[in-house]
Amino acid sequence: MFQDIPINELLALKSQGELTVIDVRSPSEYKEATIPGSMNIPFFNDEERAEVGTLYKQVSPQAAKERGLEIVSAKLPAFVKEFSKIEGKKAVFCWRGGMRSKTSATVLSLMGIKALRLEGGYRSYRHWVVEQLESMELKQEAYVLNGNTGSGKTTILHRLREKGFPVIDLEGMAGHRGSIFGQIGLNPHNQKTFDALLVENLKRLESSPFLLFEGESKRIGKVTLPKFFSEKKEQGIQLFIDMPVEERVLHILDDYQPWNHKQECLDAFSRIKKRIHTPIAKQIEEDLLSDNYSSAVRSLLEHYYDPLYRHSTDQYPEDRKVLLKVKNIDEAVEAVRDYVAVKQR
Repeated sequence: MFQDIPINELLALKSQGELTVIDVRSPSEYKEATIPGSMNIPFFNDEERAEVGTLYKQVSPQAAKERGLEIVSAKLPAFVKEFSKIEGKKAVFCWRGGMRSKTSATVLSLMGIKALRLEGGYRSYRHWVVEQLESMELKQEAYVLNGNTGSGKTTILHRLREKGFPVIDLEGMAGHRGSIFGQIGLNPHNQKTFDALLVENLKRLESSPFLLFEGESKRIGKVTLPKFFSEKKEQGIQLFIDMPVEERVLHILDDYQPWNHKQECLDAFSRIKKRIHTPIAKQIEEDLLSDNYSSAVRSLLEHYYDPLYRHSTDQYPEDRKVLLKVKNIDEAVEAVRDYVAVKQR
């Protein structure tokens, strides 16, 4: 028979690369939120889950079990075959450690495939994440990367991570770039997914002497930063990237590729249009409609984003502000690397 495993043990084995975690919930449940790094081998698809759930509520638990057995029996060979492809230790989970994960683990055991079952299912993992967020303290020094829109801050962070720096990519975890245009071409994450990724990354870097991340606002797309992280950001050393506007325009065009998302760009612009001086707003809209994206982006930077940015930088005391004047991303990476290296000696 199978063995239950508590969430702490499951996460420890997972972090050591000794365990493959399988979510046996339906595809929509998996998409909504899951344990980061888990794979989905659904016990029921979305339609089957809805049907069984309706029977459970409107007829009886027994009727639901009988229909569930009927559905699953036809799928068992393919279900077991998917698990047989996975090497090493395996653990399954459903919503709360109920029938789906229990039946999955039992069937796999009967077929000679050993699989652990997470106690309490995904719900126990979510409780663990919430507990971590409520009790977590960041003792590391924080270096916060700031800069006008288009300064390539995310790219700079990725380059520094490749060099071994302890980087927290907030925008990557949020699936959003943090502006009105921030979700164009991306799939924004919900709060549960963001929380899980944040905890996982902070746990991974808890022994690092410092953290490096972008100076985001409290809200990034659909998600909100936890209070302890926002406070750490405010207390950190603020590194300000000063880069020519021409370079920033190129970065934005390369990142957003507005020619592939024309209507999304127009829809996003409509939300801020009234905040820009009317003749300038009209010209930006005409540029977007006529595919003159370089001109539209430059106008947005000079007449909307840069003034907003200047206002936000005034909140930090001068003794925690460091200006790094650079020509491009390569110089920015070197400037941040050199500054942090000196401070960490």
